[in-house]
Amino acid sequence: MRYTPFRMERWQSTYEHRVRYNLSESGVHPLTVGELLEIAGQETGIDQIQLGYTQSNGSDELRKRIASLYPGATENSVLVTVGGAEANFTCFWHFFESEGKAAVVLPTYGQVPGLIESFDNRLLPVNLVEADGWQPDLSALEAALNNGARFVLITHPNNPTGAALSRESMRVIAELTERHGAWIMADEVYQGAETNGEISPSFWGCHDRVLITNSMSKAYAMPGLRLGWIVGPPDLVQELWGRTDYTTIAPPSVSDTLACLALEPTTRARILERTRKIVRANLGLLETWMATQEGRFTYRPPDAGAICYARYSANINSTEFAEKLRVEKDVLVVPGDHFGMDYYLRLGFGTHAEKLLEALDLIQEAFDEVTK
Repeated sequence: MRYTPFRMERWQSTYEHRVRYNLSESGVHPLTVGELLEIAGQETGIDQIQLGYTQSNGSDELRKRIASLYPGATENSVLVTVGGAEANFTCFWHFFESEGKAAVVLPTYGQVPGLIESFDNRLLPVNLVEADGWQPDLSALEAALNNGARFVLITHPNNPTGAALSRESMRVIAELTERHGAWIMADEVYQGAETNGEISPSFWGCHDRVLITNSMSKAYAMPGLRLGWIVGPPDLVQELWGRTDYTTIAPPSVSDTLACLALEPTTRARILERTRKIVRANLGLLETWMATQEGRFTYRPPDAGAICYARYSANINSTEFAEKLRVEKDVLVVPGDHFGMDYYLRLGFGTHAEKLLEALDLIQEAFDEVTK
C-alpha cells in the first residue's frame, strides 16, 4: 500500500476557512440549525437530544425515511454513515477485497480513485466527453469491463462538471454492467440540486448489483451534520455495517436526529426548493458574468450542483493561478489539475450572491493581470 494524497481535499481543508471568498465549495451556503427548525415548523427539542451512542447503523426512523426515497428499499437496505466519505470508503473497502479492477468515470471526486491508486492501482479510466455534454465514453466502459472491471464508480450528477447522465447513458451502463456481472457504485450526492427543478434519476433498481451513496452535505445544505448513507441489497448492507465498527462506530446522535427531521417529506421538499432556488439564481449571475468575459472561458452550464467547470484561455497552470487567487485576491477555487485536467477551474457559486459577484470581479482582475 502507498499513500496517494487527496489533493483537492488537502487544498480545501487547509484554506477554505482562511479566505474571504470561498468558491471551492460545491454546495449552497449551509442552513443553520435555527433555519432547519423553522423550515420544519419545530420550535424546540434539540436540547433534549441525549449525547450518547446512537443505533450504530442509524436510527430505525432515519433509515425508514432514507429507504422511502428508493422504491422497493426497506430500512434493512440502508446503512447510515458519518458523511458520504465514510459511505464511499466502506463500499470501496468491500469491493477492493472481493472484486477485481474498477472502471472509474472521470473526472470525478477524487476520494475513491485515490484509494484505488493507494492500494493497488486497479483503476481503468472511462472519460467523460466534453463535446458530448460530458457524457461517458461507453465504448471505453465496455472495454474496461472486458478487461476485468468488476465495479464501476459513477458520480451522478457529476463533480466537477455538474453534468447529469442522460437516460440513454444510464441505460447502456446498466445493460453493460448487468451483462458482465459487475457492480455499480453510484455517488448521487448532488441529486436534488438540479438547475431545472427535475430530480435526476437514480441508478437504484436498474439491476441487483447496485450500491448508492448519498449524504446531507450538498443538496440538503447540511455538510456540518457529517451524515451520509449507503443503499443496497440488505445482505450486503449488513456486511458493510460490520465494517463501520472499525471506523466511526456510530453516527452522531445530534446528526441522526436533525437528519431525520430534515427528511420528513414536507421539510425535505422545502429544503430542496431552497437549494434549487439558490442554484438557479446564482447560476444566472455567473452566466451574466461569463458573457462579459469576451471568450475567456468555455463551459457547459451544470445540470446540478453549485459548480461550474470552466476551461480558460490564459497560458497559466491551473494550480498556479488558483494559488495566485488565494494569495493575492483572497479567493479560493479548485484548480482543474486536481481532477487531472489543466486549464480548467471549478467555480463554486453557492455562496451569498453579493460575495459571489465580488469574488468573480477579483477572478477577472487576476486573469487581466496574467494576460496583459
